[in-house]
Amino acid sequence: MRKGEWPRYQARPYVCGAIGPFDPARLDVLARSGPAVRLVHRTPDAALLTSTPIRPYGTGTDAADSGERGQAGDSGHAAFAWGGRLTASTAPGGGLPGVPAGTGARPGWLSAAETYETPGLIDEPDEVILHTGAFGLDDVYYLADGDVIYFAGLIEPLLALARTPYEVNWDAWAAILKLTYPLLEDTPYRQVKRLPGASALIWSRTDRRMRVDRRAPRWVREEPFDRGVTGGDLVALLHDALAPYDRVLVPVSGGYDSRLLASVAVAREMDVESWTTSPDDGLDNDIDFARYITRELGLAHRIIPQYPEKYPEEALWAARRLEYLTSHHAWYSPFAREVHAAGRPVVDGLAGGPLMKNFLITADAVDAGTGASRREALLAALATGEPHMPVLGEAALGWMDGRVRSAFTRATSMLHGHRSELPLSVLHTRTARGIARSPVNLVGPEATPVFPFLHPEFFDAALSVPVTRKEGGKFYREILRAANLKVATLPSTNGALPHRRVPLRSNGPVAREWNHRMLLKAATIPGLMSPQMLDVVAEGPDALASFGSWNSRFWLRGLVLFGTWLADYEDVLGDLTPPWAGNLG
Repeated sequence: MRKGEWPRYQARPYVCGAIGPFDPARLDVLARSGPAVRLVHRTPDAALLTSTPIRPYGTGTDAADSGERGQAGDSGHAAFAWGGRLTASTAPGGGLPGVPAGTGARPGWLSAAETYETPGLIDEPDEVILHTGAFGLDDVYYLADGDVIYFAGLIEPLLALARTPYEVNWDAWAAILKLTYPLLEDTPYRQVKRLPGASALIWSRTDRRMRVDRRAPRWVREEPFDRGVTGGDLVALLHDALAPYDRVLVPVSGGYDSRLLASVAVAREMDVESWTTSPDDGLDNDIDFARYITRELGLAHRIIPQYPEKYPEEALWAARRLEYLTSHHAWYSPFAREVHAAGRPVVDGLAGGPLMKNFLITADAVDAGTGASRREALLAALATGEPHMPVLGEAALGWMDGRVRSAFTRATSMLHGHRSELPLSVLHTRTARGIARSPVNLVGPEATPVFPFLHPEFFDAALSVPVTRKEGGKFYREILRAANLKVATLPSTNGALPHRRVPLRSNGPVAREWNHRMLLKAATIPGLMSPQMLDVVAEGPDALASFGSWNSRFWLRGLVLFGTWLADYEDVLGDLTPPWAGNLG
């Protein structure tokens, strides 16, 4: 890596390759610019390289055979999948369930994407398909070079093929600053894009051209109706979702999601370890509440410590590891690194909030009279709230507001008018692009994240429950009572909290000094910061102590992330004149 170290791809493979009439020399550059890989499949217009061997499904051959056959010049007849919900029984050795080995039978790419949330490459006689999972949780980045698509599971290896200096994607940074994550295909670089969920790039061997295939996943095509799902029904489906696993690590916080998953894992008599760490929220109620939960469940409980003096190191590790795509998750870094050595799949509550308790779905959005007003209310809830003082310059803020609103409308367009438009809009934007980065890219690829709430049967059942039943957490409490009545009654961070404060590691003396250095980098962009924010920067690190509120510290983290990226890449970035420069006075 340019800065830092590559992730260790132990639980899932790192993948790169090309589709279309690729240049072998450029493919070799890509292969040498990331984690070590080996060739598993190659034809004149398709190549797949992975860090660990994977077997094509539906063919009855292994990866080595496929690679040798491809290099000999045969066209197609192979399908590969990686990541997602592929357990030890399904990948890399066993193919996909329901696809008979040795027959050549394969599901369509969308079926694999929906059922297993996995990216993949399908090489057919007439075309080559590169696809994402239905939510796009596992990253597929790509760089277009004429008729060729080069792809990888990381951004940085693709930069080796990009023109230098790199072009800044200001749309990506607008969304990262406003929402904490980018939208659509955006990455910090204009040359490198991210293939969205339920999407495919397809090279036609007959037409000799590339096309994009975007599909509506199952939960969009088949609008759910209220079928009277109960809390007990969902608990039973969670038992099914966890059935493939026996030894797991269940991180427990003070919220609903983790206590539900821990309760089900204990009820299944699984081999469970439970850990907790501070979320650096200035309260640390999670640690106390997790102790109550794990004591009631009879689980051994470990607290992962965090240290204020190490915050800059942890924040920098998260920023580089996540390739600067979100300002979330710095607090999770020490926990994730400990998880890497645990040797257990990690059960994660991803998607629980939007699915079961209307998280970020406000009354304004539910009661909106028009689609436009509903989307505006939802975007307002997703955006970082007002800080205690103006942070962005007026011209920058005006430009960003317009660009983010337009991108959000496009990113959620397939959901407009859908019965479950509100929760699905949160899931396809914030959950997939921001929150999932923690289990997928910090815990993984060294450890396997398990997402029971995305298990197809559970997901469909939970989505069918109307948002009106979920208001105020009423329905979620029904689920918790069905799982474990005593645990359901224990204190939660979803309710009234003790009035206490603990120091924020992210705003302690060591953190303020590092944050200030990164802000000095960000302040070199004309008009990015407001005059008031520039005054704070001019005052020095201790002036940042005022950024203690929830909203203010997220604005600060966004600007610090941007400054970190500038510091790491300033020698290879091109023109840094921002698009709002023409509106500066």
